[in-house]
Amino acid sequence: MVAGEASGDLLASLMLQGLRTRWPDLKAGGIGGPRMMAQGFDAWAPSERLSVFGYVEALKRLPQLLWLRHRTRQRIERERPSVFVGVDAPDFNFGLETALRRAGIPTMHFVCPSIWAWRPHRVTRLRVAADHVLCLFPFEPELLSRHGIAATYVGHPLADLLPLEPPREAVRAAWGLPQEQGVVALLPGSRRSEIRHIAPILAQSALALRARRPGLRFLLPVAPGLRDLVEPVVAELMATGALTLLEGQSHEALAAADVALVASGTATLEAALLQCPMVIVYRVADADWRRLRRLQLQPWVGLPNILSGAFIVPERLQDEAQPARIAEDALRWLEAPDEVAAYRERCRGLHRLLRQNTGVRAADALQGLIGG
Repeated sequence: MVAGEASGDLLASLMLQGLRTRWPDLKAGGIGGPRMMAQGFDAWAPSERLSVFGYVEALKRLPQLLWLRHRTRQRIERERPSVFVGVDAPDFNFGLETALRRAGIPTMHFVCPSIWAWRPHRVTRLRVAADHVLCLFPFEPELLSRHGIAATYVGHPLADLLPLEPPREAVRAAWGLPQEQGVVALLPGSRRSEIRHIAPILAQSALALRARRPGLRFLLPVAPGLRDLVEPVVAELMATGALTLLEGQSHEALAAADVALVASGTATLEAALLQCPMVIVYRVADADWRRLRRLQLQPWVGLPNILSGAFIVPERLQDEAQPARIAEDALRWLEAPDEVAAYRERCRGLHRLLRQNTGVRAADALQGLIGG
C-alpha cells in the first residue's frame, strides 16, 4: 500500500481494519503513516514524504519523489505481493500502479480521482493504472464504467467511524467548555505549506470574530509535527487567552464547535459528518490558482457542496479569502439557528448515504480481484 498525507493514512488505516477482519494474518507494507502503523503496517517510508501543496512545490520536490517511487517499485516487484493498493496520491500512485500492473501485480486504487470536478484527463491514466477502483461516492462507479474501468462503491470510512449524532455536550463537558458558550474550530490543514498559506487567514478571521463576539472560544487541532509553524502564526490570538491548541483531536473539536473555519479538503467532509456549520477557506500560489481555475468543471470546491450540488456552506477561495468576509460568514451561522438546524438535517442524510461499512466492502472487492 502507498498512502499520501494524513487523509490517506486515515483512509488506509480504516481499510486495513476491514481487511484484517477477513484475513487476520494479513501482511501489509509500503508507504504509510502512524494510523496505518497502528494497524500493524510496515512503513518503509512515512506518508508525509508525499505531502505537497500545489504544482510549484511539487516541481521543487520532483526529483526526490521520483527516486522514492523508483525505490518503492523495485521493492514491491521484488516481494511480489498479492495486490498493490494505492490510496489517493494519484500523481505518485498512477505511475507506480502502471509499472506494477505491467509486471503482473494486481493493482487497486482507493479513491476515485475527482475527474468530475477537475482534471478529467486523469481517467485515461487511471484506466491504464488500476485493475479496480474503490469509490467513496455513489455516483462514481457508473462514471468510471463509461470509460471501461471496473469500480465498486464502498462508501466513505469516515462515515462508519463518526457517530450519526455528534457528542457535542460530552466533548464540551470533558474539556470544561460551557454548553452555552460560542465555540469556533480552526482547521488550517495538515501540510506545512497549508499552514503557511491558510493559517494566517484563519487567525486574522478569528481575531475579527472575537472583536464582534468577545466571549467566543477557539479550538485549533494541530497536526503532528506542525506545532512549530502554527504557534507563531496564532501568537496574537493565543495572547487573548481565547485559543486552545490541541494535539490532533480534530473530530472532537468539530463535534464541540458551533462553527468551523476549514481549509478545503477532507476536513470539510469531517465537519459535515459531525454536523458542524463551516466556512471553507483556501488559498494557494497564484500560478497554482490560475491552473486550477482552468481545470475546474464545477462551481464548488468543498466536498459538502459537491455532494449536495449546491452551496450549502460558503466558500472563500483565493482573493475572496479575506478575514472580514470569513468572519461575517461565520457570524451568520452563529446568528441563524433555523439555518443551522436545516443544515444539520442535510448532513445527517449525507452521513447515511456514505455509511456503507467500507472495510467489509473493500475486502469483498479485493477478494474478487485476487480470487483469494
